Amino acid sequence: MIRTSCPICERVMEGQSPKEWPQFPFCGERCKTIDLGRWLKETYRLPAEGGDDDAPQPEETGIP
Repeated sequence: MIRTSCPICERVMEGQSPKEWPQFPFCGERCKTIDLGRWLKETYRLPAEGGDDDAPQPEETGIP
């Protein structure tokens, strides 16, 4: 028995296998679409590692 919850609406989903939920890990098409919209709007972001924030600024390098 599998018991999990939808990451969007937190609806509890129970069943014998994920095959019972075609939109797994979401409970349905609506929650799947909401998640896609969040990705497209860049609501979900991964932290940058060593991005431009760590680059030396022109005044630090002596370059005008």
